[in-house]
Amino acid sequence: MENENLNETLSADTGLKDLVVNYIGEKLAGPEEITVDMAVEVFAAEFPEFLLAVAEENFLRGYEQALADVETMEKQNV
Repeated sequence: MENENLNETLSADTGLKDLVVNYIGEKLAGPEEITVDMAVEVFAAEFPEFLLAVAEENFLRGYEQALADVETMEKQNV
């Protein structure tokens, strides 16, 4: 199972994205197109606490949604 979004090319259409895309390009020896996957790799290596916070929040939201779905299904089956 592969996330197709990781292959998307990043465009530098905001100030922050411009900084990030340029930094990643320099860090990875200047590939012409920077992908989301490249950004994740660089963030994981250089800013892991940021990715960890995003992953934790995503996990908690998914868990809460699963509990809400179970509750809804239980109410429908009563």
